[in-house]
Amino acid sequence: MKILILGGTGAMGVHVRQLLSEWGNEVVVTTRHARQSFHEIRYCVGNAKDPLFLSSLLNEHWDAILDFMVWSTEEFRDRYKSLLNATDQYIFTSSYRVYNDDDVITESSPRLLDTIDDEEYLKTDEYALAKARCENLLLNSGKLNWTIVRPAVTYDGSGRFQLTVLESNAWLWRAVQGIPVPLPDAVLDVQATMSWGGDVARMIALLVGNKKAFGEIYTVSTSEHMTWREIGDLYRTVVPLKILSVPLSDFERAHSAVYQIKYDRMFNRVIDNSKVLQATGLHQEQLSEIHDKLPSELRAYLNNSQNNLTYNSAGAQGEYDRLVGGVPSLHHILAQGPIAIAKYVKHRI
Repeated sequence: MKILILGGTGAMGVHVRQLLSEWGNEVVVTTRHARQSFHEIRYCVGNAKDPLFLSSLLNEHWDAILDFMVWSTEEFRDRYKSLLNATDQYIFTSSYRVYNDDDVITESSPRLLDTIDDEEYLKTDEYALAKARCENLLLNSGKLNWTIVRPAVTYDGSGRFQLTVLESNAWLWRAVQGIPVPLPDAVLDVQATMSWGGDVARMIALLVGNKKAFGEIYTVSTSEHMTWREIGDLYRTVVPLKILSVPLSDFERAHSAVYQIKYDRMFNRVIDNSKVLQATGLHQEQLSEIHDKLPSELRAYLNNSQNNLTYNSAGAQGEYDRLVGGVPSLHHILAQGPIAIAKYVKHRI
């Protein structure tokens, strides 16, 4: 097949493009930076959000388009018809975050957009709401040549290692430096589902050209789950992670993703993945077990000399230091110059 991947240089896209290429497909991947094409993967340099660049790609007809882009509702409204018209199958990457709280998540579980009464939140186009609104455009398009995939939290050796709402460039940098990571017990004791990115990519790749998948929605993840505290324990087998318990309200003030905390990380996320397993012919036993895979991926990432572990921002580290007390990050930030120091001090006080 001739396949176009939009935003295919991220964590999941890397695995998907490799699999599709190995299976004999011609794969074109958009990228904002020049990359060397090889085998059956060709890179097309440009910003997929640029209407002119995207239109030039959609002038061709594709057997499948895989879309890993993060669109606002209005951006997607302007583009979804062109995307559907340019391909036999359009695969839209949504998110498991569209779901409201449920004991066990299935594809028919209620979505936040349809069931919450938080008027202030509904006025926003926050990630989970934007994804659901984009889904609605496809559902109401009058076409069935789309497939919606909803990945849960993924991890892999590219550096994607989440701990509650913290990305690795927030918590992992602190852990390696022996600096405490502030987190609330209310989030640490919630059930989470984390999947290896390669497994999620295989599920998505097996839906490409799969007639069963047309007009269908799939939650693509493992069914294995554990608390964020237990995930922290797995990380601790590789790095000296020290977690300091802090009040939830204080953590929310220090972290910008308040809605993600409230409408995702405070929910138990237990997933029934039977629908995608049936469609792809996979079995749960074929998916990576987090107890083995998560530490090994983290260890490989840290052992790769090309990965320079840095903090996410001086301001964020100032916020986290304020929660744990003292200024443990300051001596690392002093070498970054006056702008970084000023941001740190502003947030620390």
